[in-house]
Amino acid sequence: MRVDSFSYDRRAGWSCPSFPDVDSESTLVLVFGAPSFFGEPSAIEALTKAYPRATVAGCSSAGEIHGTEILDDSLSVAVVRFDKTQLRMTSVSVDGAIGSFDAGRQIASSLADPGLRAIFILSDGISVNGSELLRGVHAITSRKVIVTGGLAGDGSRFLQTWVIVGGLPTGRAVVGVGLYGDALEIGHGSRGGWDVFGPERRVTRSKGNVLYELDGSPALARYKTYLGDRASGLPATALLFPLALRDRANKGKLLLRAILGVDEEEQSMTFAGSVPEGSIVQLMRANLDRLIEGAAEAGRDVGRVSRESVSVAISCVGRRLVLGERAEEEVEVAAEALPRGTKLVGFYSYGEICPFARGEPSDLHNQTMTITTLSEHD
Repeated sequence: MRVDSFSYDRRAGWSCPSFPDVDSESTLVLVFGAPSFFGEPSAIEALTKAYPRATVAGCSSAGEIHGTEILDDSLSVAVVRFDKTQLRMTSVSVDGAIGSFDAGRQIASSLADPGLRAIFILSDGISVNGSELLRGVHAITSRKVIVTGGLAGDGSRFLQTWVIVGGLPTGRAVVGVGLYGDALEIGHGSRGGWDVFGPERRVTRSKGNVLYELDGSPALARYKTYLGDRASGLPATALLFPLALRDRANKGKLLLRAILGVDEEEQSMTFAGSVPEGSIVQLMRANLDRLIEGAAEAGRDVGRVSRESVSVAISCVGRRLVLGERAEEEVEVAAEALPRGTKLVGFYSYGEICPFARGEPSDLHNQTMTITTLSEHD
């Protein structure tokens, strides 16, 4: 297995003098880039032209992670040539949150095979309900198949995201990369570091990922009382105060939900994942040191690997906004905790996909640092 990583800057160009000569059916090219490449895809086209036989997957971001740096208006790229692992990629168009479950089923059905070990998913970050997408995936796949990935970002604008389909940035789509074979080693970790505050509330009216009422009162109005002066900056300022969703079957399990949009007329909030009626929720706020430590814990959770590896870090845009000038600290501590010599790439997202713990099905997370590590054993 060979791993190369490099970046692209609009002013400086490519960070490597030439693309690594590793094109093959067993080569995976991961590309994470600024939203603006949707309208100016020439750099992405150059990559896909250089690797015509490879599987090229990627998405837009709210900041690109390359090594221990956070970049903007750039591409962060990893090229992985596997020795023994086989690859297959599929994609599906989505019209909105209502079609997310079917999209997940289609992705999983297209990739289903006895040798399937893992699925890496990259999805439109605005029109998809990540929870329903994963529910569709799990309806088809075995629990032994590890599912990780994330929802594409658009900075703090929440207007349009893209994923790469057929070598080009494409809106309203979901891509799944299947990895096959017993040689694959996959590690994963996902941690938050947020603190809960305020009283617990019950979701009294919701539909999918749209929340209408908390304790019988309009959800948006109640949420604004916590935001105070920051309410005028919604939905972006809501990233500073995510919602913790307590799992009804596992009281010790908290899933964070970040707001994608608000509807003033209906007084509702749309989240990246489902917020079921009857759920108990609570607001969360940032402790900067704990957020950074959470990133280190995510890096430690992936475990050790036997040889060269690539690590994909997917962190939430809300963490970047909260951490501000300290954002690169979370990337640095995650990198320090990872296996020595791993190549680190990734992006800031609108949602992270990862199991809550080993052996469990994947969940849609918000406001976490999530890391997937890929390697092969001899």
